[in-house]
Amino acid sequence: MTTTPAVREHARSLGPEGLPAYLYDLAALRDHAAAVRAALPRRVELYYAAKANPEPEILAALSPCVDGYEVASGGELAHVARAVPGRPLAFGGPGKTPGELAGALALGVDRFHVESAHELAVLADLAARVGVRARILLRFNLAVPGGHLDGSALAMGGRPAPFGIDPADADTVLRSLTDGTHPHLEPLGVHAHLASGLDAPGLLAVAASVTAWSAGLFARHGLPLREVNTGGGMAVDYTRPGQRFDWTAYGEGLAALADRHPETVLRIEPGRALTAYCGWYATDVLDTKHSHGEDFAVLRGGTHHLRTPATKGHDQPCAVLPVDAWPHPWPRPATTGAGPVTLVGQLCTPKDVLARAVALPAPLRAGDRVLFALAGAYAWNISHHDFLMHPRPGFHFLPGPPATREPHDG
Repeated sequence: MTTTPAVREHARSLGPEGLPAYLYDLAALRDHAAAVRAALPRRVELYYAAKANPEPEILAALSPCVDGYEVASGGELAHVARAVPGRPLAFGGPGKTPGELAGALALGVDRFHVESAHELAVLADLAARVGVRARILLRFNLAVPGGHLDGSALAMGGRPAPFGIDPADADTVLRSLTDGTHPHLEPLGVHAHLASGLDAPGLLAVAASVTAWSAGLFARHGLPLREVNTGGGMAVDYTRPGQRFDWTAYGEGLAALADRHPETVLRIEPGRALTAYCGWYATDVLDTKHSHGEDFAVLRGGTHHLRTPATKGHDQPCAVLPVDAWPHPWPRPATTGAGPVTLVGQLCTPKDVLARAVALPAPLRAGDRVLFALAGAYAWNISHHDFLMHPRPGFHFLPGPPATREPHDG
């Protein structure tokens, strides 16, 4: 597993009282985001899905490389607007309340991803009340021929789901935007985030299918298809942390698709694939146990801080930073051999497992440091923080002064 020098150095510098901690390499994040932007054609807009990691420092570091941010709740909307003021925002999500929609109109949200005919009517009524014209993309739950969604890690469309409008209702919904029913809504195009965990060829096939379908729909109603947003879903492989999504091939494919639809702006909104690689969860070994023929290491922290492996059912990739000092007069706990060892947290549940049967080059000892990689997305922000009321981790943004803060201080 690859760690950056800044992360290794900082992880070694922290005392036990400073662990667990999230370490974010902002320089590595900016480099990765710049490479992604460079791989995409100019006519493809890049929005960041803030749900993946909404830390203000992450949002600010991405700002030079993204065209805007996608938010999925009123809370995210207010948070992102504060963290990166003045940047374009797209408001998505299947359960927007009237209060959230009104707040979004007041903030001047650039795009609304409308999920249903009812949401369309609510937004139209609110926009009429305040005398503004809301620009919208209609989200559809589209089927994609060729089985391109079959290998997805998480499907949001192409099958029965609470996301988006059924394509059978597409003409009825679009007709309400052309017959004068909703004069305060401006239809720009279509949004269709259908799946996560796809490779570049799979996502390109999905994008081509969605764009062709959308072009046909808008042409039937005499409307220009100005925008198509195909969402995110770029694969992040936790079993092979050194392998990354092929942004070069994806950018080349999107360029060809854009050439086939020269009047349409294509937009993507990755989250995990932008930030996962910039974050590490650093902790230390509290104790080791040999139980019924297997070795376990009990770590400070656990899945109440880093829930990703429990959520996705995988083993979080990790590396050990040995610590030779042992301050106690009693024997130092250690695993019986070089592996395998299962890494668990402090919670009193057998589900608190970060990685199973990890093969290590040497025995793991109490006091050694462990760095879990790919912790820059859907990690702290999806975890059940208050279970058992353990202390919250520190947050460190590198390079920068060694400052620790609670994640919701600003």
